[in-house]
Amino acid sequence: MKKHYIMAPGPTPVPVDVLLAGAKETIHHRTPQFLEIMEKTLDEARYLFQTSNRVYAFVSSGTGAMEAAVTNLVNPGEKAIVVVAGKFGERWKEICEAYGINVVEIALEWGEAVTPEQIEKAMKEHPDAKVIFTTHSETSTGTVIDLQAIAQITRNTDRVLVTDEVSGLLAEPLKMDEWGVDVVVAGSQKGIMMPPGLAFITLSKKAWEIVKNNKCPRYYFDLRYYEENYPDNPWTPAVNMIYMLNQSIKMIKEEGIENVWERHRILGEATRNAVKALGLELFSKRPGNVCTAVKVPAGLESKKITKLMRDKYGVTIAGGQGKISNTIFRIAHLGYVSLFDTISAISALEFTLHELGYPVKFGEGVRAAMETFHKEGVAG
Repeated sequence: MKKHYIMAPGPTPVPVDVLLAGAKETIHHRTPQFLEIMEKTLDEARYLFQTSNRVYAFVSSGTGAMEAAVTNLVNPGEKAIVVVAGKFGERWKEICEAYGINVVEIALEWGEAVTPEQIEKAMKEHPDAKVIFTTHSETSTGTVIDLQAIAQITRNTDRVLVTDEVSGLLAEPLKMDEWGVDVVVAGSQKGIMMPPGLAFITLSKKAWEIVKNNKCPRYYFDLRYYEENYPDNPWTPAVNMIYMLNQSIKMIKEEGIENVWERHRILGEATRNAVKALGLELFSKRPGNVCTAVKVPAGLESKKITKLMRDKYGVTIAGGQGKISNTIFRIAHLGYVSLFDTISAISALEFTLHELGYPVKFGEGVRAAMETFHKEGVAG
C-alpha cells in the first residue's frame, strides 16, 4: 500500500470537507437560491484578498484571470511594463504580445526578484505605460517580490499595479487595500485548497476607470459583463465549485488569515533549513513561502529525482520549468499542508538522493526541519 502526498505548487491537497461540499446536489445557477449562495461566497472571498472591492470568479485556470487583466486594462498598441523573472512573468509578456500590446520588459535572471527601484526607473522612462504587470510569487523559481514596497511607489500615481497571486495568495501576506495594489488575479488550486477550475480577479476604483473605457477586444473575460450582472455570472458558473469555495473560505477564516500566512512562513523556513542541512543549494535569491526551489546536485537530474520520489515513495514534487526544467526541483508548502507533510517530503527526498548516489546522512534534513518547528513553537 502506498499513500500519496502532493507537495507540488499546484494543484495542492484538498481538504475532505471541501471535497464533500462539492458533492452536494447541483442546483440551477439562475435560481434565487444559488444567487444567494454566490453573493455570500463572493462577498466572503474579499477576506482572502484583504479588500473591500468586489471579487469576480471565472470558470477557468488562473491564466484566464491574467488574460482578463490584460484585455480589460490595455489597448492594442499601448505600452505596458512587464516584469519577467520566470515562467509566469513570461506568461504576462506572452498574453500582452498576443493582443498587440507594446511590452516594456524588466528582464531579470530567473531566481532574482524585481526591486522597487527597478519599477520606479521603468515608470520614469516610460510615462505613457499606465499598467505594470508583476508576479508576487514566481512559482517557477520559488521567488517572492516586495509587493508592498512596489505598491508604495504606484499607489499615489495614475499607474495601475497588477499582480499575479495565483500561487502567492494566502502563502504570502497580501493586504490589497492597505498597500494600494490595484488589480489582483488568483486561482482556486493553490492556497485556496480547491481543485483547479476557478479563477478570480478584484480591482481598485482606479483600475475600474480604465476598464470602463478600454477598447481591447474581449468577450468571455469582459469585466463589464461581470459587474453588470453581479453577483450573477454572465455565463454558466461552476455551481459545485462555488460550494467548495464557500467551505474553503470558512476553514481559512476559522484558522485566521494571519495564522495562515504564519503557517506558510514556518513551513517554508523548515523546508529551506532541511535542504541546506543536506548540503543542497537554494535557487532563489529571495525565496518565498509557496515552494522551495533547490538546485540539482552535480551529476543528478531533476526528472530522475521527481520520478523516483513520486513513483517509489508517493511524494509528488515539481521539477523546474522552461529553461531551468532539469536544473532545479521544487518542494511546495502551499495550501492544505502541515508540518508532518513537510517531514514526510524531506524523508522521501533523503531516500531518493541516497538511492541516486548523492551522499546523504539519513535524518539530517528531517532533524533540521523538526528543529525549526520546535524553535517556532509549533512542535516539541
